[in-house]
Formats: sequence, structure tokens, C-alpha cells
Amino acid sequence: MDLYFGGEKWSWVLDVNICGINFKNPVIGASGTFGFGEEYNEFYNVSMLGGICTKGLTLNKKEGNDGTRIFETPSGLMNSIGLQNPGIDEFINNVLPNMRRFDTVIIANLGGGSLEDYIKGAEKLSKTSIDMIELNISCPNVKNGGMAFGIKSEVAFNVVKEVKKVCKKPLMVKLSPNAEDIVDMALKCEEAGADCLSLVNTFKAMAIDIKRKAPVFQNITAGLSGPCIKPIALRMVYEVCKSVHIPVIGMGGIDTYEDALEFIMAGAYAVQVGSSNFKNPYTCKEIVEGLQAYMEREGLNDLSEIRGII
Repeated sequence: MDLYFGGEKWSWVLDVNICGINFKNPVIGASGTFGFGEEYNEFYNVSMLGGICTKGLTLNKKEGNDGTRIFETPSGLMNSIGLQNPGIDEFINNVLPNMRRFDTVIIANLGGGSLEDYIKGAEKLSKTSIDMIELNISCPNVKNGGMAFGIKSEVAFNVVKEVKKVCKKPLMVKLSPNAEDIVDMALKCEEAGADCLSLVNTFKAMAIDIKRKAPVFQNITAGLSGPCIKPIALRMVYEVCKSVHIPVIGMGGIDTYEDALEFIMAGAYAVQVGSSNFKNPYTCKEIVEGLQAYMEREGLNDLSEIRGII
């Protein structure tokens, strides 16, 4: 069976089922880099993507961090956005209806500053038409938020267990590379009831302005992403995929379809593409096209033929 977007033909050869949700391909716009899809839809039809992960959503509207928010570094990007978002209610009432115009999987990224925030947020989002919830226990940008939950496995276990009790959607847990032990963290989240995992989020990093003799960011540290983290992210995804029995979505420095294939061969069911969208808004589209061409060249009929072959 074939799909058509803008007159172009796409094959089902790339489709993948994750937690009972069918993705037409394994390419997902990553949270915090793809907005709610509207801006990128001006460049191409985002319905061609496997999915879109929303900006990090919190119970109440957040304006984000003061000062510098974005700083380029060799082969990477540092950010200290601070979960700027319209709040869950505004998202449900005014943003989600527009997102549903896109024929793609909608994943709501949920952040919070307390266990109660996560529980209330999951309850609200579970009553909507979103397809999945990505529990952001790993964001390094909020002083009193996700980072504390994503470092120690026992803490993460409790958060996931309690959220799972009220969550009526497939629950994806986003892991931090700054966790004390990423494999143990993954195993604990699986044990607590996570339906799938996504990793890695940004690495805790730092930059100093030598002219001002001060940190670039007001929070001193920020999250590092981009090609510079890919080899480490790939290793972590590989180790987690070998250890858990639930689907893993890989991310971290993915820039090309070749990068995406590396994560799939390491065991990932799908990939999220983040920072690369900022330098090239067509990145996700080009990765989908590249994956399809690769499958045709190699005579492959399903991604399962190469998933986890390493």
C-alpha cells in the first residue's frame, strides 16, 4: 500500500507500531524543537512525519528563563529555554485542535515541578485526543522541575509508578543522560510501568563569556544537544535496548538518515530529531526520504529486518 503527500508516493515499508500506535515512519519531531508543528508545516506537509512531540507542557503557563537561551558551540547547541509553554489547558483548548489537522501521531511532552504536577497533567492530557504522553523527567533547564526526578532511579520509579496509575494513554518516559546509571534508570522505569522509553535528553553543560567574565547562561549550566553528543547518545540507546523489553525511541544529534539508521540498528523503534531542525527546517523530511530510498536500495521490506542487528 502506498501513501501520497503533495503528489509524492510513500510506501508502508517504513511504518512501525509502538505501544499499539501506528507510525507511518519512524521519524518524530522532537519536543522543544518542533513547536506544535505549525511553523514547519509552512515548509512542507508535516503529515508525512511519523509523529510530532509537543513543546514541554506544564500545568500553568511558563514564560521560560531570563537571559541568553541559545548558544552555539562546536558541533552542538546549548539551550536554557526553561519550558516556555502556554500551559496544558490552553494547549487542550486552542492548540491541540489545530495540531489534529495533521495526519500524524501527536505525542504530548509533560513536564512538572512536583509529583502532583505530573499526576494532574497526565489526568488532563489523558482525556484528550493525543496519542501518547512523553513524561519529561529529564529536562535540565528548570531549577525545581524534571532534573531531580531523572537522576536517581528510585525517584524516577516512584514518579512513573504514580503517573501510570492515572495515565490512560501509552506512557513514554524520557530519560536523562545525566542519570547516575542510564541502564538501571531504564529498567526501573520499565518496572514502574513505562510503556516505552525515549533517550537521550540534553547533556548538562556550561559555557563562559571570557569578555564578561561570567557564565553565558543565568542558570550557569544548560542543555547540550547536536551532533557532538551523537556517539554517546548512540551508545546509551544501544545499552538500554539490550536491557529492556519495551520499545525505545532514540535521539541525540541525529542530522541525517544515516544517523537515524545507526539508532535503529542499535535497537531503536523510532527516532526523534531535534536541534538539526533549527539549521535546516527540512531535516525531518529529508530523513524520511533518505530512509525510504535506503530501504529500496537494500531490498528491505520492514525496519524490523535491521532493527537491533548490532
